[in-house]
This record gives sequence, C-alpha cells and structure tokens, in this order.
Amino acid sequence: MSTPPSPSGAHPDRSPLRLGALVPLTRPGWVEAGRHLLAGLTLAVDEVNDAGGIDGRPLELVVRDTAADPERAAAAVDELAGLGVAAVVGEYHSVVARAVATRADALGVPFLCSSAVLDALVEEPAEWVARVAPAQSRGWRIYADFLLATGRDRIAVATQPSVYWATGTRLLRDRLAPRGGSVVELDATALTPEALCDALVEHDVTALLLLVGSPEPAVPVVRAVRGDRRLAGLLIGAPAGQPEFAGWAEALGEDGAGIPFLRYLPERLGPLGERVREELRERLGEAPSFVALEGWDTVAVLAALLRSHGTDRAAIAAAWPHVTAEGTRGPIRFSRTPGIDLWQWTWAPVQVADRDPSAPSVFRVLHTG
Repeated sequence: MSTPPSPSGAHPDRSPLRLGALVPLTRPGWVEAGRHLLAGLTLAVDEVNDAGGIDGRPLELVVRDTAADPERAAAAVDELAGLGVAAVVGEYHSVVARAVATRADALGVPFLCSSAVLDALVEEPAEWVARVAPAQSRGWRIYADFLLATGRDRIAVATQPSVYWATGTRLLRDRLAPRGGSVVELDATALTPEALCDALVEHDVTALLLLVGSPEPAVPVVRAVRGDRRLAGLLIGAPAGQPEFAGWAEALGEDGAGIPFLRYLPERLGPLGERVREELRERLGEAPSFVALEGWDTVAVLAALLRSHGTDRAAIAAAWPHVTAEGTRGPIRFSRTPGIDLWQWTWAPVQVADRDPSAPSVFRVLHTG
C-alpha cells in the first residue's frame, strides 16, 4: 500500500530543497550590501532547518555572485534552474534584479526579490515574480516630501548613467515640480568633485542628492562639498541608502553624518525583529542593515509558502497572493499594486534617517511614510 504524498511535497529520502541565492559579492557590485543580504538569507535558512526544514527536507542555499552584472545574473538563473532549485531569492541592484526577473519569468522559476526597488522590475505582468522591498516610487516620493518639509526645494542631483538613477531623478522631479520645487542634473562622470561644487554654487541649490555609486564617486564628492566654504549650508542627501552601511562611516567619519537616506524599517522593531537583529549582529560582527533583515524576511516568506502550498514551482508562483508570513518588520502579504507588474508586499515601512553628527554610529529618524 503506497503512502500518499504530503500536501507540501515531502520526499521520503529527505533530500535537500534547493533555493538559488543571487547576491553581489564582488566589485563592481555593492559588496557590503551583498554580505548583509546573504547573512540574512543564511540565518533564516539555518533557523528553518533547525526547526525541521520543510516537511523534513532541509533547505539548501545555492549562492551565486552577480557582481552587479545583469548578464552574469541571467546566466546564473539558467544554471540554477538546471540544478532544480525550487525558487530564486535575493539580489540588491535593481538593474540586475530586472534581468533576473525577466529570465526567471521566462523559464517558469519563482523569483522572490529581496532588495531591488525599481518599479519596472518586469516589462509586462509577471506571475513568477514577487518582491519584499518597497517600490522605488513609494520611497523616493516620501524622500521628496521630506525635502519639501525641511524647506529644500532647489535640488541638484549628482548622477551616473543608469535606469535606476534616471528613474529616481524623474520621480523626484515629478513630486517636487507641482509644489514649486526644481531639480537640476549634474553628470558625476563628466565633472570632477571640484567642478561639481562650482556648479552647485552657480545653480544656488539648497540640497545635493547623491545618485551615484559608493564609495566611488560618492565619497570624493562628499569630501569636496564638506570642504567647500561656499556650500556650508547645503544639505547632502543619499536616497539610495549609502550611509546605512558601516563602510560609509569608516570612509567619511564625521563628514558622512547628517546625510539623510532611505531605509526600510519601522521606528521600532518588534520582538521578532529585535531577536533577528541581534543574531545578525553576532554573525556580521557589526550592526545589521535593513538589507540583512530583507534577506531574513525573504526566506521566512518562502518557507511559509513552501509549507502551506508545496514545493512545485508552479504551485509556488500560484501561491503569492495567498501567503502571509510574520517578518522582522511586520506581517508580509503580497498583492497587485497599480503600475507594478509583479506581486508586491504593500508596503514595507519607510523612513528617512541619517547618522547623528554628534555620534555618527547612531541613526536618527527624521521622517516616516
């Protein structure tokens, strides 16, 4: 007499259930963000396995380094699909996650994106793709509202060629212009930091936003602006979150404080968030970023889905709108959001924060949305 299969697809041999994990671990990827993201993913997998896995099957992360390269990441999706992963998780860079989402949707491999925020992560409605991070449009509009609330309405953006930075600039302009604000673009690839300072004086702006990579060219630009007496009253901002990481403070010290950025945290974490944060602190040897919590939340959601709806790829994709999981930053459930063609957690909490100039290791919450 045969034993009927369990609803979540338990295997009698208890073979590992593989998850593909895509993270930037080498340059030019944002290595620090990749390390935090992987720490969160790994901690959550370890905790799932300590609790018995998925119907007795341990989760196994198959990690691939994207190095911020979309082609490399898309090839990794092909490889992981061939290895039989149940789903792909992770990625930080939006341009990379877009390539991953497109390829995963074409291959019929579920992709749960952890940290990339670009609204147009896919070009048409995708059933195989979901996201834990909030959409860029939400966070950057909140950031624009913060600028207006602090009286900063003449904005310069130091930018590099990228669909992510270009989208951010458009979002800021669309939010500020109807309220009397303006945005001038300065090409950080064509201007030296000193020439950029001259342009800031010429345009008489009240804030400079760093829509550029870190540490280069963001760190030299900050140093140049901080050292220019003509710009003593200028606010420097970094909506993409560069000051969140310890490397920022190490590179800039006091110069890196007082630079508002977006982070996806509530004002206070609950008991689960506090516990996970402390576990991650031990693993990382430093305070974990919100990116590390995004990694943990990604696996927590997927584990809940696998337990309740099975491990078949099609079953996973069909279950996005039906799963609810307790994340470090609140209950997570997915829905269709107008203008976003994937399954979206609506919404992760958003705050504008900075490093306290009097104590750069301490973060201050300046605005929430």
